[in-house]
Amino acid sequence: MRSRVLLTVAIWILCTSQVHSQFFDDVRGYVLDKTEKYTLADFLPINLIDLPTANILTETNVKPVRSYYQISMRMYENGGALASISVGLTRHLLFGASYGGQNIIGQGDIRWNESPGVHLRYLLFTEKYTFKYPIPEIAIGFNSQGYGAYDFERKRYYHKSLGLYVVVSKDWGYKPLNMGLHIGINRSHEVQDGDKDLNIFLGAHAMLEDELSVLWEYDLATNDNNTAFGAGHGYMNAAVRWLILKKLAIEFSVKNISRNRKDLEGNVIPYTNREFKVLYRVDFRQIGQ
Repeated sequence: MRSRVLLTVAIWILCTSQVHSQFFDDVRGYVLDKTEKYTLADFLPINLIDLPTANILTETNVKPVRSYYQISMRMYENGGALASISVGLTRHLLFGASYGGQNIIGQGDIRWNESPGVHLRYLLFTEKYTFKYPIPEIAIGFNSQGYGAYDFERKRYYHKSLGLYVVVSKDWGYKPLNMGLHIGINRSHEVQDGDKDLNIFLGAHAMLEDELSVLWEYDLATNDNNTAFGAGHGYMNAAVRWLILKKLAIEFSVKNISRNRKDLEGNVIPYTNREFKVLYRVDFRQIGQ
């Protein structure tokens, strides 16, 4: 128990100590100069709500190439909280870690997740035109972080982690069609329930205003339709993301719109839940040419 508390404190320090001065500089600049225009087009999502895109935390269309890190904190059902940090290590490589638990907010004993989550993504192909045809971004990755409560008996999260995945993304960064489409396939490493099927997921994001975007995703959950959790409907989620400062965004999501949940007796539960997320992205170094 003590080691888990120390680990959580360490992640909190890592996620917050390096950004305090930068954050207050951003706030100060926003107050003093409200003429600067902020846009989500410069804040392409590396994830939709739970599911990944092929985007990584490097900006390759400028010289020198810039690298970013992003910290996020999500609050979810039953007093749950999950902290995460992602870093663009190279032009093509993203790495990160996450940790959290339930009852962190509210009363009752805190139930920490069994172990920290790790995620790794490598961009195989950047978006470009070949023979006058657009080629989308393609990335491969691994993510051991699931979502919702962790079930120690079944050794899995309510919403399974992705495990190994391949994702394809196509972004349109020009008005009025400023949006992105994403589709992928994955195989979770959480297979103790006996459902080892490959899974398909897809999603989209679109800017309504420079500072406001909507996100939608659908996880078919074909690897979670013969278990004690999934009801065979897949997981559909939707969210609104608002860029309130140049590097700070907040998100409100409604999850499991498809009501893909069963009780222990196999009865479908008409169940949705809501989450709140804060995201902060920092340009922290330039990658040499």
